[in-house]
Amino acid sequence: MASQYKFNPDEMNFNRLDNRFGVRFRRVMIYVFAALFIAFVLNILFIILFDSPKERMVRSENKEMQRQYEVLQERKATVDTVFKEINQTDENIFRLIFETEPAPSNVSTFSSIPYEEMKTLTDREVVMFTANRIDSLLDKTRDEQMDYDILRIKSEGKAEMLPHIPAIQPIENQDLTRTASGFGYQMHPIYKIMKFHQGMDYTAPVGTPVVATGDGVVDEIERTRRGSGNRIVIDHGYGLKSVYAHLNDIEVRRGQTVTRGEIIGTVGNTGLSAGPHLHYEVLFNSKPVNPVNFYFLELTPEAYNQMITLSKNSGQSFD
Repeated sequence: MASQYKFNPDEMNFNRLDNRFGVRFRRVMIYVFAALFIAFVLNILFIILFDSPKERMVRSENKEMQRQYEVLQERKATVDTVFKEINQTDENIFRLIFETEPAPSNVSTFSSIPYEEMKTLTDREVVMFTANRIDSLLDKTRDEQMDYDILRIKSEGKAEMLPHIPAIQPIENQDLTRTASGFGYQMHPIYKIMKFHQGMDYTAPVGTPVVATGDGVVDEIERTRRGSGNRIVIDHGYGLKSVYAHLNDIEVRRGQTVTRGEIIGTVGNTGLSAGPHLHYEVLFNSKPVNPVNFYFLELTPEAYNQMITLSKNSGQSFD
């Protein structure tokens, strides 16, 4: 094999290269390891900076699952709100009409398991949790049956009271489009502060008929440009009263007997009001209660649930 030389600029001459096998092998291995190291570093950078098709698919599935979970959480919150109002309605019916308390519940409370924790449970733990929830629902069913047994017994002799209960909406609102704000803390439209709203607001044009929600006697009539504006209070007896505020016209007189569905006035914009609407309240023993709990003669279960959601989501009252 011919000798190989390499020019040495420091000595200004050619030096003979060492071409022994061991030297050449060592030189090749250095090149190989250098190439492998560079390839390894590039591979790591590629993994960090770019997702594989499978990783992109998994990431997309995780985002979709997270979105669905958030939607389910929102739906659960809505259902919880509706059930809370339904329970309040049950309590009102028991106390007002049947003069008793609902049967105490012996159902154990099982809180829902967060999504992240659910993934760490074994199959056996998931099955046990589900079985306990089913047992809880069966116990709740037995409690409800007990409540209805009490209702059947207490309902005897209460027929004369039913026409006096304010059990319909005060204006025509079958499609619920006039539901503006509900019972509870709402943003005041003028003062811009959170204030307890003692009734429900219904938006409607000035002159829209307002009806009595139950049989009773006109207890108060007030005509003023302040506060609640033109107002009617009907005494239904049994500790129940209904209030109709911000009216335009008043078509009844104090002491007059009215029946459910009878026109007593029209919607207006009198008093401290942000726009034409009717403010409606129900009082029991002089304390305000949520009017939505009394619409059981007019609303279907679906409409009742929608009414609760609408009244909770408004956020601002009209007075």
